[in-house]
Amino acid sequence: MKVAVLSSGGKDSSAAIWWAQCKGWEVTHLVTMLVEGSDSWMFQIPGTELVKHQAELCGCEWLPVKTEGVAEHEVDDLRNALEKLNIDGIVSGALRSDYQKTRLERMSEELGIKSFTPLWHQSSKMHMDGLISNNFKVMITGVSCDGLSKEWLGQVLDEESLNRLSMLAAKYRFHVDGEGGEYETLVIAGPHMKGEITLPYVKHWDGIRGHLTFESTITH
Repeated sequence: MKVAVLSSGGKDSSAAIWWAQCKGWEVTHLVTMLVEGSDSWMFQIPGTELVKHQAELCGCEWLPVKTEGVAEHEVDDLRNALEKLNIDGIVSGALRSDYQKTRLERMSEELGIKSFTPLWHQSSKMHMDGLISNNFKVMITGVSCDGLSKEWLGQVLDEESLNRLSMLAAKYRFHVDGEGGEYETLVIAGPHMKGEITLPYVKHWDGIRGHLTFESTITH
């Protein structure tokens, strides 16, 4: 079974990569949508160019796909890229977005391949606990909700920090898995990768929300 994984570099798509590897499938490509517009209905925007380093450590090719992020047209951009690949399916880390899941399924049917969403409707707690217990190093790269301060930028989650995040999520009523856009992540190491990405970064904070920019990337 040859599959491509739709990857933004974050925790959900990284878990999807590992799932495919555990199935014994050949992950031939990490496919990343590079949104050149200011917004997207389907895909994450910040930090996606770093997926090329994850692909190197996963032993597969990186396929960047440029899109303006226009509703419906961005799926066409993805379809045009995938139809050139020799794959049996596409795997994504969709958790609860019906908008994303249904469009990926429709696109896959048109291409004659299968769409897999192994995380679909997994509980927030189970998903986050599973990442930590399986040694995924999940770095928070952006925050945009009440309760998450500048100090969370660059935080690599572990059992202690996940407990703090869970308490804040309960207090401020946000999704602990960030599914509502409360925070963005980048996975710098995990069971799906042979090695770790070292990331010098700069914090940007406006008093309410913030994000990281990366000065350079070294893999080892």
